[in-house]
Amino acid sequence: MSTATAAAPPAPQRARAPKKHLGRWIAAALTVIGLLVVVLGTKVVPEGAEEQIAGPEAFDKATFGAEQFPTVQQEITDRAVPAPELAEAIAADPEAAAEEHGVESAGQTVYSTTFTGTVGEGSGGIYDVTIDGMPENVTVRIQTGPAINGTELRDATGNYDFGQFTNQIEYQDAGAALNEEMKKQVLDPIDPAELSGETVTVTGAFTAINPEGWLVTPVSVEVS
Repeated sequence: MSTATAAAPPAPQRARAPKKHLGRWIAAALTVIGLLVVVLGTKVVPEGAEEQIAGPEAFDKATFGAEQFPTVQQEITDRAVPAPELAEAIAADPEAAAEEHGVESAGQTVYSTTFTGTVGEGSGGIYDVTIDGMPENVTVRIQTGPAINGTELRDATGNYDFGQFTNQIEYQDAGAALNEEMKKQVLDPIDPAELSGETVTVTGAFTAINPEGWLVTPVSVEVS
């Protein structure tokens, strides 16, 4: 009589991680994240508002000078103090004179002034002007070009500061643009070589670096 041998039970198998399902979940999550990035990074632009979000236009010196010089010219004229009166005020009390008549710029005071005087000899486009009533120790000169130095026209009104411009280059260009426009409108009709000995009425601005030496950048010059 044969004896049947019982078959051994199959060895238990380890449960396998549902890799397919896990991969699907990861892919779905990545898709959702991608959609969120696209949605959050998308800016809705109302019709007609494109120019508002495009950023400021590039600074144009010629346009700035042409548009702004008439305003600067008028404001310096309105602020201008007769030179003898201003010289007396500065000599008596520099701080009070600066507060009443000046505009602070980069630690210096810029004044607007007006005067009538006789033009003396000049060099490099800079001419001495003899003015009745001025203290003997104060020398007044005007610059007529071709190079106009300084930023008095930009600074004399207090209307322009560094924060209004993109960078230091634009800020400097603003001053140069006003100088160039002033040359076109005020100085180009004048022959500097013919100024010596002439009587002129000048309105302009200067920085009080030396209270006894004024270098005036004009905004108007009348020869009589």
